Amino acid sequence: MKGIVVKLGGSTAGHDEMKVWIAALAGSSLPLVIVPGGGPFADQVRSAQKGMGFSDAAAHAMAILAMDQFGHVIVDSHKRFSAAHSIEEIERASAVGKIPVWLPSALATPAQDIPASWEITSDSLAAWLAGKLGAEALLLVKQSRAFTGDDGVADLMARGIVDTYLAAMLPAATGLYVAGAQDTGTAAATLSSGRIPGIRIVDGNPMSKAG
Repeated sequence: MKGIVVKLGGSTAGHDEMKVWIAALAGSSLPLVIVPGGGPFADQVRSAQKGMGFSDAAAHAMAILAMDQFGHVIVDSHKRFSAAHSIEEIERASAVGKIPVWLPSALATPAQDIPASWEITSDSLAAWLAGKLGAEALLLVKQSRAFTGDDGVADLMARGIVDTYLAAMLPAATGLYVAGAQDTGTAAATLSSGRIPGIRIVDGNPMSKAG
């Protein structure tokens, strides 16, 4: 599949930015697959692990289920969105003009090439899915403003804007874009015109504004 994988950060959950991005993604003229972050559902896993002391392996599985939960919230927010558990379901939804929202637990939990660690976040899972789909680009939607056109992948990893596995998980043929709060106001027009919001990063060096 050629298209764009979009990770919608769980940090947007419950904020006005989430509604704006939902509307922008739903109006996209580009073929998209949405990957949900974990958001408040993953926060509950972290809290429970501290209190109950279960392993990181168990927490990893539960955090992926937290992405499923936020995914259901996203699916419920617009009629164009469709829940997808598998590559086949993603392709079927895309073929009829729907925007699939990947619920990752069925594919990602048993995957041997995804470490069971808190260091793996939805950023790297989105990059992993981009590889499975042969996606041409990965867009990470953040609520942060803490990046600029001078940042590369290493800078983003060092500051915790993306996780430390992202560079290893991202396929060489998949372009990386990062959008933040500064892109919220123009996201709908950008996506509806067939362009990708945010800053494009290639070989660790950001290019000019997308489009």
